[in-house]
Amino acid sequence: MKTGTHPNRALSALKVRKISKPGRYADGNGLYLVVDPSGARRWMLRIVVQGRRRDIGFGSARVVELADAREAAQHYRGIARRGGDPISELRKARRFVPTFESAAKMVHAEHAKAWDNAKHTNQWLNTLTAYAFPEIGTRRIDDIETSDLLKILSPIWLTKPETAKRVKQRLRVIFDWAKVSGHRSGDNPVDGIQRALPKRPDRVVHHAAMPYGNVANFVTNMRNGAFSETIKLAFEFLILTAARTNEVLGCRWEEIDQHNKVWTVPPSRMKAGREHRVPLAPRCLEILERARKIAESAKFVFPGRNPEEHLSSMALLMALRRMGESVTVHGFRSAFRDWSAERTNFSREVCEMALAHTIRDKTEAAYRRGDLFEKRSKLMKSWAVFANSLATTLIAFPARAG
Repeated sequence: MKTGTHPNRALSALKVRKISKPGRYADGNGLYLVVDPSGARRWMLRIVVQGRRRDIGFGSARVVELADAREAAQHYRGIARRGGDPISELRKARRFVPTFESAAKMVHAEHAKAWDNAKHTNQWLNTLTAYAFPEIGTRRIDDIETSDLLKILSPIWLTKPETAKRVKQRLRVIFDWAKVSGHRSGDNPVDGIQRALPKRPDRVVHHAAMPYGNVANFVTNMRNGAFSETIKLAFEFLILTAARTNEVLGCRWEEIDQHNKVWTVPPSRMKAGREHRVPLAPRCLEILERARKIAESAKFVFPGRNPEEHLSSMALLMALRRMGESVTVHGFRSAFRDWSAERTNFSREVCEMALAHTIRDKTEAAYRRGDLFEKRSKLMKSWAVFANSLATTLIAFPARAG
């Protein structure tokens, strides 16, 4: 910086992030970014307080954004001009505390580095912008209590349960960050809020599920596992169709239409008591062709040791345990649902229909005529490609044992 110059807003958010050379960089009006030899970057305000030059620190530039540092600098310069003691005021405050909106954006920026889904990245902040910022966005994050969060969640808790759940999760992450960063103390205000919210009907019990990012690796390891070929075929078919265990194991050859690439599950074996058509991806057809060759005379697609009976569900569970997995077989449906929501642009109704979920809204159910088969076919093909993404070549199954 040249002697005699008086910079004003000389820094930018981009420049603050990129500066690494040790030194002192003026923004203007006494505000400086100080880069230590260690690489740490911090804010400093140099002002005259009651006739004496004083330096005031605002904390790490990693935590405090440029806009917040400027706002704080203006506040404390005003105190000094009025003859007050900003040092004393700062000691009373003990620390610079960001607003909830600033804190949320800082947390979002940090987490977004690890996300590869642009839609999820945008939605994370959009839900807070829509529901949280209008209520508490301008409030200091250490001044927010559980009662404030109740005002955000109560209006949408029953009417928009999925959205409310996501907002609640994101609030928890932000307040955990604020505590770890030293911006607030005590318990997370999200804790205990569940007791104050109305109870939702039809509570769902969630099965332990494998994160969808691990599914491809699991499929590859399973193909190479020391299990019978029928178990391998049945397990992969279950994953790729996102069907329930009893639906897959009870599958009979007369339900399969390989020419039209569809598996029709009869109402008697469906949880909702309605026929369900499952589109078959190319890999599913390969599995069926192999299953036919190893058990030509069996009536079930995946027979057990007794060819008159189907494979036992315990066989799939034991395969999981032998592979060291603590998830459930049913949990692969959850992995599929999470993947379809976070990694695809297919609508919610297409994804729900792929799982043969019942439409709870009676009005919507009354007007539903089709089963969105063509759209579901594209979805299931995408899922099969994802689940087989590590298998660049088709792994040959060994001769059947047992």
